[in-house]
Amino acid sequence: MSLELRDLAVDIGGRRIVSGIGLTVPDGGFAGLLGPNGSGKSTILKAIYRVHRPAAGRVLLDGADLLGMRPRDAARRIAVVAQEFALEFDFTVAEMVMIGRTPHKRAFDRDDTGDRALVDRAMAQVGCADLAERGFNTLSGGEKQRVLIALAVAQGADHLILDEPTNHLDIRYQVEILELVAGLGITVLAAIHDLSLAALFCDTVHLIADGSLVASGPPETVLTAARIQAAYGAEVLVIEHPETGTPHLIPRRARTPADPVAVRPADAAVRPAPPVPPAGSGN
Repeated sequence: MSLELRDLAVDIGGRRIVSGIGLTVPDGGFAGLLGPNGSGKSTILKAIYRVHRPAAGRVLLDGADLLGMRPRDAARRIAVVAQEFALEFDFTVAEMVMIGRTPHKRAFDRDDTGDRALVDRAMAQVGCADLAERGFNTLSGGEKQRVLIALAVAQGADHLILDEPTNHLDIRYQVEILELVAGLGITVLAAIHDLSLAALFCDTVHLIADGSLVASGPPETVLTAARIQAAYGAEVLVIEHPETGTPHLIPRRARTPADPVAVRPADAAVRPAPPVPPAGSGN
């Protein structure tokens, strides 16, 4: 099972936002979609989950045209955790996760014991079973992300699309969410803001800039200082993570003009100050 984009292009408001996007996420792979703000990452993801219709190109799932599938069939294969999720009414966590069972029901079907068992299992798997009776809108950002991933698990999809899943979360929840996603054992494509975290968790990364695909491959081949400078306009140092060997990016401060500083030759000795003559010596 795999997700493939072939020469994908998307227009919004008569303007081409992305073009020529070609990438593949293999079965069970964790791929990161990287790029600066406004580069087209979210537009690409929305084309996959059918919010934007491509102006050109194709989205394929196991070789079949995803956009040609019935919405119910597509929802059984691809689950989405979008960047923005707001509820007008405050559902409980259990009710939220139960929404994931919708693609498997006909109109007016009731939730049955099988659905409830799957929901309980999904909440236990992602570690939010203790929140089952809490209102979704009362949760923290990290807790909400866990619940939305539990919804995706209950949906039974074998592909997961995430748009900035760690945005606005502190470092603990960023790592927890990505560890959770990496352990699901399904095919994942995620837009990720933090490049070092992407390198730590993703098998493959795809770098987008100005609506085009700049580079694809393992993080260590894609995330070079030169490519980051070209795509983001930022200077970084790229070092190896001391435990994993994956690229770790360190931002550099902007260089500003400074007054010239006299530099002493490396071999110049530092001479002590001359001794002060004793008082009354006449010198």
